[in-house]
Amino acid sequence: MKDSVEVALELNEKEVYAHIAKESAEDMIRIISSIDAERAKNRGEVIYYEDDWDDLIRQRIAKGKRHTAFDFYNPSLLTIWENKVKDMKRVKNTFKLGLALIGAFIALGISLTIIYSEPWLLIPLSALPIVVFLIDYKRHALDISYYQLTQLFIDELRELLKKHELNAEQYKFKIFNHDYFGVSIKKLGGNVFGVVKGENKESVK
Repeated sequence: MKDSVEVALELNEKEVYAHIAKESAEDMIRIISSIDAERAKNRGEVIYYEDDWDDLIRQRIAKGKRHTAFDFYNPSLLTIWENKVKDMKRVKNTFKLGLALIGAFIALGISLTIIYSEPWLLIPLSALPIVVFLIDYKRHALDISYYQLTQLFIDELRELLKKHELNAEQYKFKIFNHDYFGVSIKKLGGNVFGVVKGENKESVK
């Protein structure tokens, strides 16, 4: 009787872990597509894919970390995610502040030109090349962050599928940039999907 109970508990535990593993994989493919879509938009592409990945993280936190896919598989993922989001917001705020300062400088030049009837506006206009620099800085800084975060989740998804013997084909994700490592690109209909490389097959019992 005791052995039967232990076996039943062990099987039940495996089923629970298998369920959470699948939930984790579903979260990851949604996250990968969401971040990659943002990266494509940052590059100037017209992307119609919409998914509030910031809201997804808020949902995970609200549920309690001990009950999230992140904590089940790799607790550090949530911390890495939050830090990357903070870095990207910092870049965006720096860009906005730079534009605001240049705008104020130009407004001051216009005011002085009107007041003194002299071309003071020419001085602040010389700062316009800095706007080009700020736009380029923002685009490249965000692109690197989006790329690193997407590649991280692709790598984590690969490990998760391998560990729990899940079929990678069942966890394909929409992809918009094709420069990630360990990803096979497949076109299905009018959409392009990524599938992590590896022989990951879901066991059927």
